[in-house]
Amino acid sequence: MARRIEQEYSAVRLTADEWLSELRPNLPSRERDDFRPAVERIQLRLVGRLLGLGCNVVLDWGLWAKVERDEYRMLARSLDANVVLCLTDSPLEELGIRLAQRNASRRHDEFHISDEDLERALSFWQSPTQDELDLFDPMI
Repeated sequence: MARRIEQEYSAVRLTADEWLSELRPNLPSRERDDFRPAVERIQLRLVGRLLGLGCNVVLDWGLWAKVERDEYRMLARSLDANVVLCLTDSPLEELGIRLAQRNASRRHDEFHISDEDLERALSFWQSPTQDELDLFDPMI
């Protein structure tokens, strides 16, 4: 979805996973995650600059927790940017099927995500409420 939006809206897509794959291609995903905070800080500085220049930006991060979504929404609002939340909400069985397909055909810059990685990530997930969704702009 992020790649499609990037193309359709002439946006700059920032995905920490791709940067981590370039920086640490031989590390397992859990070890790469040690570097994620630094990559995300750098990308966030870049987001601020790009939004300040009037560019469209796709922040292709998980944003699993409400506090994260609030933080980045408020940052973008402080830069007078519209903020759209694209949510894909699929049943666990569907996620497992998509994950297996992704792992089987992943590109060189994508790393393997195990079922355990998915379970760990889902333990952080906080579904947005309708009140939270109402804080975001519609896709134009």
